[in-house]
Amino acid sequence: MLASAGYKYLKSSRRVLSLLEYQCLTMSHIKQIQSHLTVSGTLFDPFAAGRIISFCAVSAHGDLSHAYLLFLSLPRRTTFIWNTMLRAFADKNKSATVLSLYKHMVDTGFLPNNYTFSFLLQACTQLSDLSFGILLHGQAVRLGWEAYDFVQNGLIHLYASCNCMDSARRLFDGSLNRDVITWTAVINGFAKTGQVEVARQLFDEMPEKNVVSWSAMITGYAQIGFFKEALELFNHMQIAGFRPNHGAIVGTLTACASLGALDQGRWIHAYADRNHMELDRILGTALIDMYAKCGCVETACRVFDEMPDRDVFAFTSLISGLANHGQSATAIEMFTRMQKEGVRPNEVTLICLLSACSRVGLVEEGLRIFKSMTNIYGIQPVVQHYGCLVDLLGRAGLLEDAKRVVREMPLEPDSYVLGALLNACRVHGDVELGEETVECLAEKSLDHGGVHVLLSNIYASANQWEGVAKVRKGMGEKKVKKVPGCSLIEVDGVVFEFVAGDMSHVFMDDILLLLLDIDKHLKSLQLEDDDNYDKKLE
Repeated sequence: MLASAGYKYLKSSRRVLSLLEYQCLTMSHIKQIQSHLTVSGTLFDPFAAGRIISFCAVSAHGDLSHAYLLFLSLPRRTTFIWNTMLRAFADKNKSATVLSLYKHMVDTGFLPNNYTFSFLLQACTQLSDLSFGILLHGQAVRLGWEAYDFVQNGLIHLYASCNCMDSARRLFDGSLNRDVITWTAVINGFAKTGQVEVARQLFDEMPEKNVVSWSAMITGYAQIGFFKEALELFNHMQIAGFRPNHGAIVGTLTACASLGALDQGRWIHAYADRNHMELDRILGTALIDMYAKCGCVETACRVFDEMPDRDVFAFTSLISGLANHGQSATAIEMFTRMQKEGVRPNEVTLICLLSACSRVGLVEEGLRIFKSMTNIYGIQPVVQHYGCLVDLLGRAGLLEDAKRVVREMPLEPDSYVLGALLNACRVHGDVELGEETVECLAEKSLDHGGVHVLLSNIYASANQWEGVAKVRKGMGEKKVKKVPGCSLIEVDGVVFEFVAGDMSHVFMDDILLLLLDIDKHLKSLQLEDDDNYDKKLE
């Protein structure tokens, strides 16, 4: 018998311990061995108990609940046994249990080692628990474990996932053993915080890349609006011989949606089908958004119907696409379907629905939806919702009601709300309310060039040319310029951007000649129509 910390136990026989080394063990075998150890009085041998707990907790054929019950019954545990349980709960994403178990471990007098810290930091990362992670960092420094690879990489992952990039970069720069996972974590952290130039510099410096690092960089570009760069990197990824994974596909689809790159988006959809990628909620929603924004609403509907599981984001994406392409009635029908399927709308869903009602003049339906936000769904309206309500009332000519909403809304009206009211004034020729609205925008320093142009148009619609001249003169004195419009066109999978007034495109001469021919052709068609109309009158 051996004594340890005042506790005595019988050691298991070598023959029994050798049974635990077989590769094809099942829980049935483990329970038989455990029964034998219990009968022989050797179950509480830490080595034997540790082997049984390790199989039950970590093996694919194990049973974590059985391991935990045995763990709780042990009168003596080792650091190995504690680490095995921490690892098992971390692998099962039961992060809160990991941290709770660690506190119990420390309370019973055990100190963590480098393996312990790796599991704890994994749990903190999953929970985004930065404060506990900083506490663990301090403990690792005091106990001398900070320099170990497992601990250092875990700390870098934690700080990067919690957007503490200064701390992550300091540890990263001091690390001597950076693996591809650590590189990717830092790149992803910089990309998430909008520091894509730093992320790209690190990405280019990586000694070895994998598909996850490519995906992280593509997603980072897409998230901050660098859509052309995201598409270029996606193409480079394939040239480098990497097969796009789920994250790269979704990030690139986001870029295609924003650029209107339909051909590229279709290719990605075909690639996903060829490789039997699951049409899950994220991929399905990305495809719906891409097709809807590229004008292929029917294809977006088809993707939506093919999805085995639809959530609020899929419904919202399709409702938005339908509303933006003149199918507001269908968008509202989709909301009814959404309710029947038990999916609750979110703030964005309701913005899309109010916008749909506004476009087709469904004032009563829009008011009903607006009231249902707080009464049924418990969602407090924000400025965007009030902007949609003002637009709904303004388009219908209910300017006094729209003005009352702006005056009584509990939030400070922004350019979206006041812009909707100003546009209603333009449509219905209310010069006085238009002037009042522009003054309000000017007080808030929101009177950009488009606002002055809109007021000028209101004066022009009312034949108040003095007002037009006054506005134009004021724009000149204040050096206010209207932001130039831009358009995108996709040719052979490449997206080209044209800005109003910009003549720098390499094929600009050819483009102008073609536009001149189109203009002449349209004018000739107009003349033919006029001749035909005159003949009918004769």
